[in-house]
Amino acid sequence: MQDPKKKRSTVERRKKILNMLELNGQVFVHELSEEFGVSEVTIRNDLELFESKGFLIRSRGGAMIIEKTVGMDFHLSDKDKINYSEKIRIGKKAAELVNSGETIILDSGTTTMEIAKNLNSNKSVNVITNALNIANELLKGPNINIIVPGGTLRRNSHSLVGPLAEKSVRNFYVDKVFLGVDGFDTTEGAFTPNIEEASLNQIMIEIAKEVILVADSSKFKRRSLAFICPPHKIDIVITDEKISKEDRNFLQDQNIQLIIA
Repeated sequence: MQDPKKKRSTVERRKKILNMLELNGQVFVHELSEEFGVSEVTIRNDLELFESKGFLIRSRGGAMIIEKTVGMDFHLSDKDKINYSEKIRIGKKAAELVNSGETIILDSGTTTMEIAKNLNSNKSVNVITNALNIANELLKGPNINIIVPGGTLRRNSHSLVGPLAEKSVRNFYVDKVFLGVDGFDTTEGAFTPNIEEASLNQIMIEIAKEVILVADSSKFKRRSLAFICPPHKIDIVITDEKISKEDRNFLQDQNIQLIIA
């Protein structure tokens, strides 16, 4: 039986390697071996695992991230490991914007899940979500009225999409939509790897009084397969302090409120 402490240290090491990969675009075996105090064989095993999941491409002496301008559709459990501390802070800050009596949408995603975890249980709120895992999390809030549209289940994101979901969502008008994305270019707009997710997101934006994008700074300057919306459709962006000065200026120029978590 594997030692729980050893298992925990392995998970933490792999999370940190993913973060370093996101930040720098590449990593080197000898540097990671020194950083974490483990053998180069152990690091190579980590990189081999990430390569099998499509996170990176192995190179001589290390690895490089898959092209950052085109996001891949990772499984939710894998995405949850990337920039986790930033997502927690963003989720808490976003939850503070929800007022009692409001109707909101929580899009599927790891950052929007953090919003669900931090909603004030004393506030009476209607929450529409197409994510089954988020709906399950919201069951803990006695004053939260949960509305789940129909649709076809996407196993990667635990989300309901497709014509049934779109038809159902069109029947609502909401105060705020909290949108998680896989890529955000401040000059082009928001992106996701899945076409059906993008189509549903567009309808969510149409029916919302206020559009709030929640994305850690690693999502900036990135694009993906499916386009969601241009920047001017977004009212508020909540991210972390690592956002570049250039992106801060772009948001300011477009009158988009920036909140740093």
